Amino acid sequence: MEGPLPIICIVAAYLVFVLKVGPDFMAKRKPYNLQAILVVYNLFLALYNLFIVTKYFFEGGISYWFHEGLCEPKVIDKDLTRAGAEVSWWFTISKVAELADTVFFILRKKHQQVTFLHVYHHSAVILVVGYLSRYAPCEQASITAFINAFVHIFMYTYYMLSAMGPRVKKYLWWKKYITLLQLVQFSLVITYCVCLLLFDCIHPKKTSVFFLVFDGLFLYLFGKFYYNSYIKKVKV
Repeated sequence: MEGPLPIICIVAAYLVFVLKVGPDFMAKRKPYNLQAILVVYNLFLALYNLFIVTKYFFEGGISYWFHEGLCEPKVIDKDLTRAGAEVSWWFTISKVAELADTVFFILRKKHQQVTFLHVYHHSAVILVVGYLSRYAPCEQASITAFINAFVHIFMYTYYMLSAMGPRVKKYLWWKKYITLLQLVQFSLVITYCVCLLLFDCIHPKKTSVFFLVFDGLFLYLFGKFYYNSYIKKVKV
């Protein structure tokens, strides 16, 4: 975290593997059976995100901000800000770990899952999270990360159950609600940032505008995915 180079190198290596090295490596190979690895991996990330939510709430200032209201107090608590920055580091590590999602898709030859949305989402999020954690830890980033980690508890729990095979398939009827939960996540962040801009809050306005655009784009992309996957198909 001393500079941007490590995160940039990680994302660059990820893109090279996902777009070139991985597909070439698997071109003449059979899909790997990674069932046991996937169950453990997804269980780990579900628990890790639960850990992050707990850290943010009790140590990173989320409960304090909820108690104080929408805006930070006029005098910023430096210890609270430092604690929030520390939790942001843990959150950054989770985004690095989540890059393995795509690696596993490729090793299992699930190329239909490696969409533009999937690759863009993983790449863009880790770059933004890495930058904010190092250079601009702030309430907007903490609130956004808190909501994201909360959603990912359910998402990786679903992935873990899905990896267990056909015997649990009948319990996975709630797949589409994971995407709905993500849409709620983006909507909450957008609403939150709009409120910060409308009220007299001591937050960097540029950061709020950035999150409006960033999450607005994801709201559009995930909304389009939800429509094509669950609404359009039903109509057809």
